[in-house]
Amino acid sequence: MTRLHYLLLLSFVLVFYAAQSETILGGWTPIKDIKDRHVAEIASYAVSEYDKRSGAKLKLVKVVKGETQVVAGTNYRLVLKAKDGSATANYEAFVWEKTWLHFRNLTSFKPLHS
Repeated sequence: MTRLHYLLLLSFVLVFYAAQSETILGGWTPIKDIKDRHVAEIASYAVSEYDKRSGAKLKLVKVVKGETQVVAGTNYRLVLKAKDGSATANYEAFVWEKTWLHFRNLTSFKPLHS
C-alpha cells in the first residue's frame, strides 16, 4: 500500500472510533466509580461550601451518582445523600473545577424531591 492508502485507512479508523465513542464533546458522561477519592473530595467540598453559604449543618453521607462534563475545566453534577440532624435527603450539586489552577466553585446546590 502506498502512504496515501495508509493515511486514508488511518483516517477511516479514527472517524469510526470517534463515532462509536460514548462521550459527546461538551456532553455529560456518567462517573463510573462514584467511590473514587477525587469524587468524594468534590462532594465533600460541595456540602461544606453549601453549609458555609447557607448556615446549614449538612453532613455528607454518600455520593449516589454523578456525571462530568468537560468544559474550561470539569463540571461535576452529583446526587448526594446528606443528613441534617436526623433527617436524610438527596441533593443535587454542581461543582466547577479547574485542577491546574486549584480552583473549585459550587455553582448550584438544591434538594431533590421524590
